[in-house]
Amino acid sequence: MRLLFTLLSFLYISPSFISSGRQSDRHPVAVSIPADDKFPVPAENISRLFFVQRSPNTNTIIYELNNKDGRLDPENPIHVYWLRYADKGQKEELNYVQRKFAYGLTTRPLGNDQYDVRFVSYKKFPLTLMKAGDGKYHIFANIEQKQMILSRIFIKIEGGSFWLPNVVYIELKGTDPATGREITEHFKP
Repeated sequence: MRLLFTLLSFLYISPSFISSGRQSDRHPVAVSIPADDKFPVPAENISRLFFVQRSPNTNTIIYELNNKDGRLDPENPIHVYWLRYADKGQKEELNYVQRKFAYGLTTRPLGNDQYDVRFVSYKKFPLTLMKAGDGKYHIFANIEQKQMILSRIFIKIEGGSFWLPNVVYIELKGTDPATGREITEHFKP
């Protein structure tokens, strides 16, 4: 039951945690991140595209390439799962409700090894799965009005209620593929 409430809480905040990509929808906020907000960084994995973390606990949702026989699975190119750091750090598959209503993705082939990717809980935030100059697949998103390789989404929640959490800020972190410079955007939804 607690899991269902957690999922419903995510569904409630997901429209505000992800912007439509238009800068006018985002409200930048100055953020100082206290030491107790340090979360574990998942071990490097050549298949990992990005991950999502939220302040209520350290459990992390991983989004990685779904390789089938060494090739990208065109029907389901991204595999989504948990790293349950708050438990024993084990890997755990998303259940049906999590996949279909909260953390799952929809993908649509665009041709030329590119895919339109959307969160099932908020389809207005466009992501693109495609190969970069390094010849590897990455997830691209607009961060600070630039097309960047997305690496992390973090949602800072302080208080509020179960049905209406107080989202303090959202952080999108990515890398400029041209310069290799890390870009971070903080905004209040």
